[in-house]
Amino acid sequence: MEAEASTVTVEDKQQQDGGQAAAKEAAQFAAVEAAAKPKEVKPAAERKRTRNLSEDKRFKLFSGTANRPLADKIGIHIGVAVGESKIQRFADGEVYFQLLENVRGVDVFVVQPTCYPVDQHLVELLVMIDALKRASAARITVVVPYYGYARQDRKDRPRVAISAKLIADLLTTAGANRALFVDLHAAQIQGFFNIPVDHLFASPVLVGYFRELALPNLTVVSPDAGGVERARFFAQKIGAPLAIVDKRRTDMNVTEVMHVIGDVTGKTCLIIDDIVDTAGTLVKTVDALYNSGAASVYACASHAVLSGPAIDRIAASRLEQLIVTDTIPLREAAQKLPKIKVLSIAGLLGAAIESIHMETSVSSLFN
Repeated sequence: MEAEASTVTVEDKQQQDGGQAAAKEAAQFAAVEAAAKPKEVKPAAERKRTRNLSEDKRFKLFSGTANRPLADKIGIHIGVAVGESKIQRFADGEVYFQLLENVRGVDVFVVQPTCYPVDQHLVELLVMIDALKRASAARITVVVPYYGYARQDRKDRPRVAISAKLIADLLTTAGANRALFVDLHAAQIQGFFNIPVDHLFASPVLVGYFRELALPNLTVVSPDAGGVERARFFAQKIGAPLAIVDKRRTDMNVTEVMHVIGDVTGKTCLIIDDIVDTAGTLVKTVDALYNSGAASVYACASHAVLSGPAIDRIAASRLEQLIVTDTIPLREAAQKLPKIKVLSIAGLLGAAIESIHMETSVSSLFN
């Protein structure tokens, strides 16, 4: 009986060992089979944004001479000082640029609007990009708050250049890997680039200001048919009706206002535009609105180019106030004019730069 009991115990043990071996083999087979199957790809969680990039050694911010105050404000917003560099001019006007910091393997952002003098600031930006590329920067993002030559985006007359496309090619050839713009004159300019482009709008900053201002009986006005989409977006955000001024351009910087489409009688009108250059169109639009019965007229624009007689025209006009952003630094005469108020987009640009560097969504800034 003892021998029989012992035999049963050994058989049970053998069966138990065999079962464990079979289970182990099955588990190994299942693991191999699971590894062979394509894994379900889940979207990676976005890295948490930080409002201070000062400790990030793989991030640097540089600026040209076009709008250094804006670059400094952006740096304050994201907690990074503008990088050290040397920009000088030879006697004949040639630009000389030298980086005074190591940028090897660094994600670099260069702030430089191509405002007046346009060609000088454009060449300066191209030279800066080339220097960064030759210094082995990992990625170069050009932050161009104001894109010069944007108004030459198509052949509207025989034998003319599409200069906006030429500038896009120059920036890409110089070595830019990415571009960030604010309120392009024509949205299709994004398609001129073969690199990623982020197009921001100054509307969130401007809308916030006019919401706080709470103007009575407000009507948003587009100064021409080309700006209807911009004005409609603004009108929807601020909850106001839309009117359009029909104009005809007779020559460069020369326009003739035809008539107002929409009811503006007794209304507070707000003209929405992207660029105020010589202010000829703006002043004629103001007159057309008052002639149509408007009670008061305000205006806002993203880019205050304000060239030629613009300051005198605005000062002499019946315009209540012109609100602009700091994509372009104002001339001294414009700064002294009480009718002109400047809102900063440094926070908007800083958030966009941070999102691009941290590889988080930029689309939330469109609102």
